[in-house]
Amino acid sequence: MPALSCDSHAHVCGPAALHAYSPQRIYTPPDALYRDYRALLDTLGIERAVLVQPSVYGSDNTVLLQALAQDPARLRGVAVIEPDTPPAELKRMHVLGVRGVRCNIVDVKDGKGRLPLAQLQALAHAIAPLGWHMEFLMHVDEFPELDQLLADFPVEVVFGHLGYMATGKGMDAPGFQSLLRLLRSRRAWVKLTGPYRISAAGLPYPDVTPFAHALTEAVPDRIVWGSDWPHVMLKGPMPNDGDLCDLLTDWVPDAAIRQKVLADNPARLYGFY
Repeated sequence: MPALSCDSHAHVCGPAALHAYSPQRIYTPPDALYRDYRALLDTLGIERAVLVQPSVYGSDNTVLLQALAQDPARLRGVAVIEPDTPPAELKRMHVLGVRGVRCNIVDVKDGKGRLPLAQLQALAHAIAPLGWHMEFLMHVDEFPELDQLLADFPVEVVFGHLGYMATGKGMDAPGFQSLLRLLRSRRAWVKLTGPYRISAAGLPYPDVTPFAHALTEAVPDRIVWGSDWPHVMLKGPMPNDGDLCDLLTDWVPDAAIRQKVLADNPARLYGFY
């Protein structure tokens, strides 16, 4: 891994004996503590990381913020907040390393993906003074006019899992093409994460590679990578994180562009200075 590489998508959970999960959660993870994740980073040679608030905690960011406080130089965070979160609390979170908010459009309890644009815009206006972005967990194929919906969005947006669209729908799917247009407008970022969530095959997830190429070739300085550790809600075989790192040589074969994806781009997006 290049110097100052960043895992831009991971979660910490637990210990469950100390931190209760949300009653509205749709899964219950095993403990996945920061000390274990830190050992993984050291093993892989990854110097920086971004912890993303898992849905099992709702908007209670206690576990996330405690982890950020343990390693402020190495970590940044993406939180989940309520629309009425006081500005003083947002500033406190910023000091601790939070640089964005996550909005889960997929894993809602009624199972219906929606884009509540008015609420999202209000939330975006609240975080804009801090320079934060908004990260969406959403299936882009459900939004064929995504680039138009978000053309005037108040903050930059980030999409996880390569747009979170099943590869069998093909790169010509209107939603994926809309994501490419939004990316080219330089209003969006995309995470190369969770190939097992969109692939119809096992490791090395060959059907994901063309999508990774299309996104990276569109705007190489707007792509970041993440392990998605600890791979929650995984229904297939648990991947080895070293194998996931190795996929980068296929997804981003050019070493100079890998340097951008792994180090330069996340440094800009998450404010590692």
